[in-house]
Amino acid sequence: MSFLRRERSVLPGFGLSLGFTLFYLGLIVLIPLSAAFIKTAGMSWDEFVAAVWSPRVIASYRLSFLASFAAASVNAVFGLLVAWVLVRYPFPGKRIVDALVDLPFALPTAVAGIALTAIYSKNGWVGQWLEPHGLKIAYTEIGVFLALTFIGLPFVVRTLQPVLEELEPELEEAAASLGANRWQTVTRVILPELLPPLITGFALAFARALGEYGSVVFISGNMPMRTEITPLLIITKLEQYDYHGATALAVVMLVASFCLLLVINLLQKWSRRYYRV
Repeated sequence: MSFLRRERSVLPGFGLSLGFTLFYLGLIVLIPLSAAFIKTAGMSWDEFVAAVWSPRVIASYRLSFLASFAAASVNAVFGLLVAWVLVRYPFPGKRIVDALVDLPFALPTAVAGIALTAIYSKNGWVGQWLEPHGLKIAYTEIGVFLALTFIGLPFVVRTLQPVLEELEPELEEAAASLGANRWQTVTRVILPELLPPLITGFALAFARALGEYGSVVFISGNMPMRTEITPLLIITKLEQYDYHGATALAVVMLVASFCLLLVINLLQKWSRRYYRV
């Protein structure tokens, strides 16, 4: 009776790898997230609704989600342009510009918030010229949007760059030689390849902005009902020893984030099927 010999692999077997993966994800991700749900389960339904549906909380939801969506949308457009320029065009100082894209990754969020506030406040370099014309940025919703745009740009650029590097310019030249105009080349040649990573970059930028705290807390002014974001409200409740209220808000944000990421993943799947047909 003969037995097939298994080839030895440098990496551990599937069982050990899967066990380590589940253990690591459970320890780092699942246990902390489940703790918020367990803590919230000790609340009655009326207490939960009162904690997550007060006018102040609803105002923070509105600002957090709308500002995050607007910032991610702007980054999707301009991040595509930045990635396109960095990949397709040589120019002096290209490496410096490419390194500057990663600056929001490396810069502490508190430092980013202080820098933006110093620039766009009433006495700042830019704010002193804008406020006399009625355009106030610091301590307004515009400042929140600006901070979220700042921290989300690298996610879009770095997601699109590898795909653009693999997208050969000859495909565009071939489309043009076959009679396609620029719009047809963009929609039928370039967009099908860039849409999935563009949606991924948008999702990453949106998720990052939704949970941002450090850079927003300085430039927003933290005015309830106006410039107070939900992560700040969670911190405020923790400082007031309202642990049930803080975890209730955290659960709402978690569920909303999961639902939005699910929708975005379905859009990615649809885009791949639609453009392959």
